[in-house]
Amino acid sequence: QVQLVESGGGLVQPGGSLTLSCAPSRNIRIDIMGWFRQAPGKQRELVATITRGCSTNYADSVKGRFTISRDNAQNTVYLQMSSLEPADTAVYYCYTRKFSVDYWGQGTQVTVSS
Repeated sequence: QVQLVESGGGLVQPGGSLTLSCAPSRNIRIDIMGWFRQAPGKQRELVATITRGCSTNYADSVKGRFTISRDNAQNTVYLQMSSLEPADTAVYYCYTRKFSVDYWGQGTQVTVSS
């Protein structure tokens, strides 16, 4: 069982920046980590993923604006979001996969509004 603990959501104005972070509740080796998001009335969608070797993958909608990174020593993944738009408003979920099982964080709300 893997529990993921997220932090960093909140309210930000359009064009602003926000950083999310996520770590497992206990120190275990994790390969792939990432972020998904779900806006009201929409399906959960991929935002970005990163492997232990720091190979990254981004949704087209966030390329050039969001950066995913990780600290393997701290077992923490970060999502730096800039040039935020109202369309980025959603609940953001941390994700990992271990032994073929998907694990999700509790979700953190990001609201982009003036």
